[in-house]
Amino acid sequence: MVNDFSKFYVMLLLSEGPKHGYEIMSQMEGRLGRRASPGQVYPFLSALRSEGMVAFVEEGTGRKKRKVYSFTAEGRRLCDRLFAQFTALVSSAIRPSIRVCSHCGCSVFRDAHVEEVGGRRLSFCCRYCAASYRKSTVGGG
Repeated sequence: MVNDFSKFYVMLLLSEGPKHGYEIMSQMEGRLGRRASPGQVYPFLSALRSEGMVAFVEEGTGRKKRKVYSFTAEGRRLCDRLFAQFTALVSSAIRPSIRVCSHCGCSVFRDAHVEEVGGRRLSFCCRYCAASYRKSTVGGG
């Protein structure tokens, strides 16, 4: 059902709370710098509704009414599964760029502080952890 990034992002926005179609398009533009077209958003919302994933309530805005969409319990479960899969995918993609601090054990994405200590090249989250590590293993060095 969700086969492209725009649809996934619509689901992400709806996971934050109820929204109408124009609000979804505006938030996509604000966050991604690119606006989804009504032809992308409304048919997808309709498909989600026909599958029982979202429901809507109509709100009056003057003479017009707009549909405000939100996830059903089943839609929330689908969303949670998709987000878990996406998280696993992103985690596997960035794993090669993650280092573990040799002192405190925290994860550092990309720019770890690297020093040679005791003839070994080690990664740290910061220079303070490196100094504390050196002090505890080399004896104040």
